[in-house]
Amino acid sequence: MKTIYKKLLFLLLLLPFSILAQNTLSGTVLDKSSGQPIPGVNVNVQGSTNGVSTDFDGKFQLPNAKKGSKIVFSFIGYKNTVINYDGQKSVTVSLEEDANQLSEVVIQVGYGTVKKKDATGAVTVLTSKDFNKGPVTSADQMIQGKVAGLQIINGGGSPGVDPVIRIRSGSSLSASNDPLYVIDGVPVASGGVEGGKNPLGTINQNNIESISVLKDASATAIYGSRASNGVIIITTKKGKSGELQVSYNGNLQVSEITSKVDALSSTQFKDFVAANGNAAQQALVGTADTDWQDEIYRTAIGTDHNIALSGGTDNVVYRASVGYANLNGILKRDNMERSTLGANVTGNFFDKHLKIEINNNTSLIKSNYSTNGAIGGAVSFDPSQPVKNADGTYFQWYKQGDEGDEINSLAGVNPVSQIEQQNNYGSFYRSIGNIQFDYKLHFFPELKAVANFGYDQMSGRGYGDNALDYRNGLSGSGYGNTYENIESRDNKLMDLYLNYNKKVDAIDTQFDVTGGYTYQDFKESKNKSSYNVERGVTNVELSTPTRINLQSFFARTNITIADKYLLTLSYRRDGTSRFTEDFRWSNFPAVAVGWKLNEENFLKDVASISTLKLRGGWGITGQQNIGNSYPSIPLYLASNSSAQYQLGDTYYTTYRPEAYNSNLKWEQTTTANVGVDFGLFNNRFTGSVDAYQRTTKDLLLYTYNPSFFGFSNQDNYNIGTIDNKGLELAAEVIPVRNENFQWTVGGNVTFQNSEITKLTTTQDNTPGITDVGGIDGGTGNYIQSHQVGYAPSSFFVYEQAYGADGKPLEGVFIDRNKDGIINSDDKYRFHKPAADVFYAFNTSISYKNWDMGMNWRGSWGNYNYNNIDSNKGVYNSVLTRSTDLSNGVANLLETGFVNSDNFQLHSDYYVQDASFIRLDNVSVGYTFNQKENATSLVKLTLAAQNILVITNYDGLDPEISGGIDKNLYPRPITFTLGLNVNF
Repeated sequence: MKTIYKKLLFLLLLLPFSILAQNTLSGTVLDKSSGQPIPGVNVNVQGSTNGVSTDFDGKFQLPNAKKGSKIVFSFIGYKNTVINYDGQKSVTVSLEEDANQLSEVVIQVGYGTVKKKDATGAVTVLTSKDFNKGPVTSADQMIQGKVAGLQIINGGGSPGVDPVIRIRSGSSLSASNDPLYVIDGVPVASGGVEGGKNPLGTINQNNIESISVLKDASATAIYGSRASNGVIIITTKKGKSGELQVSYNGNLQVSEITSKVDALSSTQFKDFVAANGNAAQQALVGTADTDWQDEIYRTAIGTDHNIALSGGTDNVVYRASVGYANLNGILKRDNMERSTLGANVTGNFFDKHLKIEINNNTSLIKSNYSTNGAIGGAVSFDPSQPVKNADGTYFQWYKQGDEGDEINSLAGVNPVSQIEQQNNYGSFYRSIGNIQFDYKLHFFPELKAVANFGYDQMSGRGYGDNALDYRNGLSGSGYGNTYENIESRDNKLMDLYLNYNKKVDAIDTQFDVTGGYTYQDFKESKNKSSYNVERGVTNVELSTPTRINLQSFFARTNITIADKYLLTLSYRRDGTSRFTEDFRWSNFPAVAVGWKLNEENFLKDVASISTLKLRGGWGITGQQNIGNSYPSIPLYLASNSSAQYQLGDTYYTTYRPEAYNSNLKWEQTTTANVGVDFGLFNNRFTGSVDAYQRTTKDLLLYTYNPSFFGFSNQDNYNIGTIDNKGLELAAEVIPVRNENFQWTVGGNVTFQNSEITKLTTTQDNTPGITDVGGIDGGTGNYIQSHQVGYAPSSFFVYEQAYGADGKPLEGVFIDRNKDGIINSDDKYRFHKPAADVFYAFNTSISYKNWDMGMNWRGSWGNYNYNNIDSNKGVYNSVLTRSTDLSNGVANLLETGFVNSDNFQLHSDYYVQDASFIRLDNVSVGYTFNQKENATSLVKLTLAAQNILVITNYDGLDPEISGGIDKNLYPRPITFTLGLNVNF
């Protein structure tokens, strides 16, 4: 008995020590590749129920940890990590992505989701770790150069400017080639309104969780009439359960111009006029030395801030954010001020049978549109003249009239006065939101009913005036004139559909069936007015509100057999109010198949093959977006106040018939796509290959009417066919990966070709359409054409003749048809603006707390028409009149051309190779070590954008949408210092 008492006493003495041996382990869990914290990671003591989860900042505190225990860290999409607990107070754990689990990640597609490993279409998904770093202000800048087949060309260097976005080039000649944008389940209207800028810039980039790019018809056909040019699905961030979390993202940007148009310097200009001008022109030369481009550009500073709050319970989670950006452009007075509000609430009720999700993204943008005409004016204005006269007025060109100085209406305007004395403002409001109900039937849980109600509202106001002393307030100068343009667009959406998802174990087959109805209504109204101070006249432009209605029935079936064989079938029937009843509805089917070879027995045990999937798809998509809301209906247009007809003392409104084509119908695009997705060596090397062929028939083309036909010179017709084909390659490799260091290299390349194969309904070969691509110089000149057998918008030019010294001979061209006469019959198609190949390359390195990224982008086979040289590179561009002088560019000294006539403007000499390689972005970041038990995270990032361009192109910038270089707002180099704080 004494022995038992002694043992019990001994155990009682040991009990305090055993309690002391149970400690609290604190730490942080990070993503190994990006160094970012991971919320929601499970932290458990192996073999027990003791466990916690990391918070929003990846922090955790695990109580009652015993020495010798094994601590397991697990999270979906990552490999489990196990550490031994030896009494340490804190740890930092880095989780590595698990390629096999990542295949289970779902991706957004039309009216639902699909597992990445089961996708049969050409779809690319980008998340925060894939986005471009640095001074991005919109969704398009986040993914530029990241997706094969997706080309994004910035509209210039102005903050918030519209980009040109093309997925697999374009399928139309006159109709829209923009992709469909779907934001949190709402297909939004393309384009903006008065006073607005880039529509994608209305979504704060800090609120975007993922962007899915749907490229082939099997993926996009479920959107039918809207999807001929691909679909971009933007999903914003949602809340997570847990305590309130706050994050801040902010940056400071500094932008500088790096290159200017090679206008003649003041010295070159004075020497040129002295050598070539007449006495009157030489007398006009001033004594100043003004670089007008230096006078209109500046160092621009901008800031961008965003604060987000998130949290919630097991049933209801929320996230809200506010953002403010104030970005200056390098052109003086150019400014964009953007305020954004984002909110999301998601609730799960009735044992998670009912899910209700509410999303809203609202923005208010105020802009100061500095006069872009000053960009071209700074190139052509006389550099020997001062910015201001001795009396403080702006220098301008005048002519002597009967009553003294008069405006020289043919002369250029002082570009600084254009910026300082012309005011152009804009205010723009946009709100995109939806509420979605997702109900799994209690008595039939495999069946889900979804109702989605959304809206997209835009309103804008563009307004401005000229200062009263503009051009010294002289008659005809436009001094004091004002204008105001108001526009609003209202888009309402209703989606109703059912989804059935069940696996039939008896045949080892998964069925996912969706069917439903969608209704979308677009309303637009405009009001425009202007006031002429000198005449005291107000002009109001009449505008009738318009409405477009789209309605659709759709169905899709996804079948997965034995987790190896995949089949997707979809069908959509679309109706549009744009066409008459006979042509209103059209059908858009699609089919796709997939084969997961890595699941087959003959490859399942091959360790080097992680993923291998073959894909093939075919489908039809439609197009009806031609700008005109009523192209098929006979309408009459009422005259405005300046075009009324007077009878006696009464003025009557007149009406004229509008052009229409009652036989207009859907443009249809048929696409076939084959592809392969692969992952090798535990997905250290991943990639995809896609080949596609696309044919668009019944092109919606705005072209000339036959003589004595119709109510206008031009109208919309279904004429022609375009063939597109291409090859897309994308890959990513991780050469080095260990506990402290990871190096990732990725890239993509796209080969593409477009050809017009038909331009009439009866003939294979036609003269073509030559009024394409308007240029400066002369009156009504065009430089491009559409012609059967050639790419759209091919340059249509004369072949320049050259001398023995290699210089072009003015006015001498090749007689290509050898008839002894140089005329329009000698013009030919010479190159095109679209690239044969475009590509991107990126690399990232992370070492402990440091990370670095670099992105390159380029194209090959694209050509530009250098309209700066053709219009301002001749003697007569400087010595036009004896009453004023203009400046020219250095090209006039190289060629010695005197005149810029119709022949010279259309010389192939000005069609230049615009292939380029651009270092788009470099960023370096550092994540600071946190103190023990700290709940915050701090990261600093330094980035530069548009750092280097390698090209043989003679113009300012080779990257120009449409291929005509005439007045580009220069893209600056931008340096950014960013701060991210989570607490």
